[in-house]
Amino acid sequence: MSGKDEHVCPVENAGGLESGIRKLLQRPKKILGNYVREGMTVLDLGCGPGFFSVELAEMVGASGKVIAADLQEGMLRRLENKIRGTEIEKRIKLHKCAKDKIGITEKVDLVLAFYMFHEVPDQKKFLEEIKSMLKPDGEVFIVEPKFFHVSRQAFGETVKVAEEAGFRPVERPKVFLSQAVVFRV
Repeated sequence: MSGKDEHVCPVENAGGLESGIRKLLQRPKKILGNYVREGMTVLDLGCGPGFFSVELAEMVGASGKVIAADLQEGMLRRLENKIRGTEIEKRIKLHKCAKDKIGITEKVDLVLAFYMFHEVPDQKKFLEEIKSMLKPDGEVFIVEPKFFHVSRQAFGETVKVAEEAGFRPVERPKVFLSQAVVFRV
């Protein structure tokens, strides 16, 4: 997923990814409510300690599944410890990605890439792999920070690369302090 380890959020900083302030400003159910339905399979790319994965597992219900994918084993262990013994544990499948490949063969309804796309060195290759995983009418929801790491121009380049890879933007959701786009093939 990334060859730029220096840009990947270290496991030691994972607590900041689940802060109380973030829970107030970036509520997963509010952000994803229009895109997630019961029974879906959702891929949470760069899931970190599971800020979105846990709520996604509630949203997809008992008949759905969340594939929580991350480069870092430590992030996946944090999520595993968080869900152990809970009712959602069976709905979340942990997956460790390789540096240059997601490595998921299962078809998914939705791919969430929240604050991680800027870490991907070969976005075109990454998008081609995502395309191969999407079910018909599947969607890709990319959210990037507006001020930190990703300029408006850089986000525009991401959209352009996605369009060149065969994706079409269908919506530009509002996400606090962020730039967001939803794509379909």
